[in-house]
Amino acid sequence: MKKILIITGDPNSINSEIIFKTWKKMEKSLRKRIFFISNFELIKKQFEILKYKVNVKKVYSLEDVDDKFKILNVNLKFNNPFNVLTKNSSKYLLDSFDLAHKIALSNKISGIINCPIDKKLLNKKNYGVTELLASKCKINDNSEVMLIRNKKLSVSPITTHIDIKNVSRNLNTNLIVKKVQTIHSWYLKKNKKKVKIAILGLNPHNGEFKNKSEENQTILPAILKLKKNGIKIKGPFVADTIFIRDFKNFDVIVGMYHDQVLAPFKSIFKFDAINITLGLKYIRVSPDHGVAIDLVKKDKANSKSFYECINFIKNF
Repeated sequence: MKKILIITGDPNSINSEIIFKTWKKMEKSLRKRIFFISNFELIKKQFEILKYKVNVKKVYSLEDVDDKFKILNVNLKFNNPFNVLTKNSSKYLLDSFDLAHKIALSNKISGIINCPIDKKLLNKKNYGVTELLASKCKINDNSEVMLIRNKKLSVSPITTHIDIKNVSRNLNTNLIVKKVQTIHSWYLKKNKKKVKIAILGLNPHNGEFKNKSEENQTILPAILKLKKNGIKIKGPFVADTIFIRDFKNFDVIVGMYHDQVLAPFKSIFKFDAINITLGLKYIRVSPDHGVAIDLVKKDKANSKSFYECINFIKNF
C-alpha cells in the first residue's frame, strides 16, 4: 500500500488536537502508512502541553514503516509552540508544501493531506493551498478545481479565493467549461459514472436573463458546450433556492464564487465534508474548516473532517 503524507499545517491552530483525536482511532496497519511533514520539536512540545501521550519519531525517508508517529522534519524557529511568529510560520509552511510536493511527484504516496492554515501565511493575495499547489504543478490554464465533498453531495466554485468585486471580470465561458470538465473526468475515473451537475447563475434571479447578464453571455454558452460534450449538466439555477430541496437531485453543484456554494453547504452538512483539489499531478485533500485559533488548548475541536480526509485518501 502507498504511503500517506500529512502536513501538520499552521502551528497556531487546533491541528495537533484534531490529529491526536484521529490518530487514536487508527489501526496499526494504517498508522504504518502515515508520515507527517512537521517540526519534530514543535509537535512534541504541543503534545506535552496538551497532555497527549504519543510515541513521536523523527524519520528521514518513507522506508520506515513502523506504527509510530513518524515525522519528516521541517525546520522551524519558535519559543511558544502555540504562538509562533508569523514570519517563521510562513517559511515553515512554504517549506512543508515544497517537501510534500517533491515527494508526491515520486508516485510513492496515495496523496497529500494538509491540515488547516491561515492563508495569509502563503504571502500572496487571493492565494490558498489550491492555487499554491496548482502553481507547483505548473497548471497555467486554471483547470484545477476546488471540490468540497461528502458522500451525499459535492460543491465547487468556479472562482476561488478572490474578492467579490472581481468575480464577474474573472468569469468566462472557457473557464467554466474547463472546470466542469475536470470535475466530470475525475468522477468518471473514480466512480465510473457520469455525475449529474447543476450550475448556478451569478446574479439574483439569474439577472432575469437580461441580454448583457453573465447568465446569457457567459454561463449559458458554457452549459450548451458541456452538454454537446456529453456531460450531464443543467442550469443555470437560481442560487437562493437550490439548497432548499433541489440540490438532492444532483451529485455536484457548481457555483460562480466561493461563498455562493460553500456557505449553504456548510450550513447543511457542518463538519461532514472534505476539501479536494482536482486536476493536480496527485491527490490533495484537507479538512473543510479553518485554524480555529479561539479553540486552541480547549479540547473542543471537531476532528470529523480530518478523519474523513484519511478515510478518503487511504483507498488511492
